[in-house]
Amino acid sequence: MAVVKPFLCVRPETSVASKVAALPYDVYNRAEAKAEVEREPLSFLKIDRAETGFPDEVDTYAPCVYERARELLYGMVANGIFVQEKVPCYYVYELTMDERTQTGIVACSSIDDYAANVIKKHENTRAEKEEDRVRHVETCDAQTGPIFLAYRSRADINAVVAEAKTEPPLYDFTAIDGIRHMAWRISKKEQVKTLEEAFAQVPETYIADGHHRAASAVRVGFKRRGENSNHEGNEPYNYFLSVLFPDEELMIMDYNRVVKDLNGLSEEAFLERIKKDFEVRTVGSEPVQPGKKGEFGMFLSDCWYLLTTKRIPCGDPVEDLDVSVLQDTLLGPVLGIGDPRIDKRIDFIGGIRGLSELSRRCHTDMKVAFSMYPTSIEELFQVADAGRLMPPKSTWFEPKLRSGLFIHKLS
Repeated sequence: MAVVKPFLCVRPETSVASKVAALPYDVYNRAEAKAEVEREPLSFLKIDRAETGFPDEVDTYAPCVYERARELLYGMVANGIFVQEKVPCYYVYELTMDERTQTGIVACSSIDDYAANVIKKHENTRAEKEEDRVRHVETCDAQTGPIFLAYRSRADINAVVAEAKTEPPLYDFTAIDGIRHMAWRISKKEQVKTLEEAFAQVPETYIADGHHRAASAVRVGFKRRGENSNHEGNEPYNYFLSVLFPDEELMIMDYNRVVKDLNGLSEEAFLERIKKDFEVRTVGSEPVQPGKKGEFGMFLSDCWYLLTTKRIPCGDPVEDLDVSVLQDTLLGPVLGIGDPRIDKRIDFIGGIRGLSELSRRCHTDMKVAFSMYPTSIEELFQVADAGRLMPPKSTWFEPKLRSGLFIHKLS
């Protein structure tokens, strides 16, 4: 069962929260991150991506970059931009995008639950990305970006959330991208007790987004545990910062594909070849957003097509995913994309960019595009429950959690 605890939060003073809150560090390249920090000097991105404070020739992963992150963080604590809570609390964190709201609990999850697979994963991590965040957490002595977890909804947790939201919010602002962010503190003893006991009845939680941050936080936690001869088990490093959302409120967007060429085939030969595995219907100029599982939109030479798979579901949670169907019956055998993780001929476009981005890419550097029906949260759960991994770029979650609103110190 899940251990989900309140914690002593370091957080922005209310009046500056909207300026501090930043999108996750990994949605920017270096130039974009630097431009964002120049636009908003209080942005937490200057801590998450401290190389923005150095000339471009300074390596992103140089020791001085991590030291700068620490200096900036504790400088902001010293000057009152960040405040330290006096008692352990939970928080309600609500995000609203396009009139759709999702509401989670900010808390700390257990590194032991991660190791024991009570916290389930569906992606592998890359060593270099993991190492970067290990060094950031270790140097800052804090976890600064929350891990996005999901769980199957429970009425008792929902009731505490609803009650907490009757109080005045701690934060309420709309970010520059139009996402509204609201937060409430949960510090009443009876509410804290109810939440802790309710989560103790949750058999598993799932990493929706943030596998690298989670793995890094866990590595640091076990390292500190090994270094502490007086380890007791309740030290802050035994837990990592997370926001837990009920499954019924989450939305996964489509994660679309664009490919550079037709693998030596003419357009006529390509269209004829894919008819072996798909029903192919010409649509025309109107973009195709698939309406159900097993459907795919395709854009080729200024024309949209609707593809419907002929493949019969086999009951395997990974093989039955639409991203697997497209890879196994078209991208691999027809277009020669053997390993989409490393093949330079394929790129992936998050659904937040819209279908117009697919046609734009096909008019610039790509030849053919595929729009996907979104993977469902239940499909994610099924893959994780089976101890399997999702194919690359299977899920795109929106809206993104902001970094810098909630910080978990490790000592």
